[in-house]
Amino acid sequence: MAYKHWTLDELPWDKFDRAKVDPDQEKIVRAAAMVEFNAPDYVVYLQNVFEEDQDFCRAAAQWGTEEVQHGEALSRWAMLVDPGFDFQRRFVRFREGYKLDLETDTSIRGTRPAELVARCMVEVGTSSYYTALGDATGEPLLRAICRKIASDEFRHYKLFYDHLKRYLSTDRMNKLQRIRVALTRIAETEDDELSYAYYAANVDEGPYDRETFNNQYMRRAYSYYRHNHIDRVTAMVFKACGLKPHTTLFNATRAGAWWLMQRKQKRLLRIAA
Repeated sequence: MAYKHWTLDELPWDKFDRAKVDPDQEKIVRAAAMVEFNAPDYVVYLQNVFEEDQDFCRAAAQWGTEEVQHGEALSRWAMLVDPGFDFQRRFVRFREGYKLDLETDTSIRGTRPAELVARCMVEVGTSSYYTALGDATGEPLLRAICRKIASDEFRHYKLFYDHLKRYLSTDRMNKLQRIRVALTRIAETEDDELSYAYYAANVDEGPYDRETFNNQYMRRAYSYYRHNHIDRVTAMVFKACGLKPHTTLFNATRAGAWWLMQRKQKRLLRIAA
C-alpha cells in the first residue's frame, strides 16, 4: 500500500488557542518555518551530488516537497499568532542573507556515503526538536503540527539511512569516518542557517551577529529537551555511525550528551541575564 502524506487541511486549525501561545516558542517556530521552506535549494544540491542515481533523486524531490509543507504549516501557525507577521517578506530576507552553493556537483562531505551520514544527522536534529517542542507546548494546534512533522522527520531519517546502507555496500566507510562526519554535522547547528533564520524571522532592524542570534535560538530550543529525547537522539546517531545502542559506550554517550546540553543551556541563560 502506497504511503499517503498528510495535508494542511487535516491539521486541527480550529483548535488554535492564542491564550496558550508561548512567546519564546513563537520565535523559534518562525525561524524553523524559514529553514523548512528553504528545502528546494537542498533538493537541487542533493540532486547535483547524486545526479545519475534516479531512485535517490526522486526520493530527494519528495523529501523536499514534504519539508516545504512543514514550512507552510509552521508559518501559517505563526501568522495566526501574529496576523502582522509577513512570512513571505521575511523569507525573502532570509534567502538574501543565507545561500547554498547550487553549482557544485560534489558533496561538501567528500563522498556520497558521508553526505548521507550528514543528512541522517539533520533528521536526528529535526525529529528530536519537533518531538521536544510538541511535548512542551501547551498550544493544541502547535502540538499537532509538531507531532506530524516529527513523524515525517523520523521517516526521513530512515530514508537517508536506507540509502546510506545501499552506498556502504560498495563504497566502504569505516565507523570512525562516520563518527567524524556525524560530529562535524552536529556541531554545525551553530552555523549561520538557524542563526540567520532566527534573525530574519524576528528582528526588524540592527546588524546580524551569528553568536548573538544563535544564542537566542539555542537558549529557547534546548530548554524543551528531556532525557527521553536525548535517549532517542543518541540511539539514532549510533545507528547511523554503525555503533550498537544500549551498550556501555551508548550509556556514557547519552549521559554526556545530556550533561553537555544542560551545561550549554545554563551558559546561555547566564548570557541572556
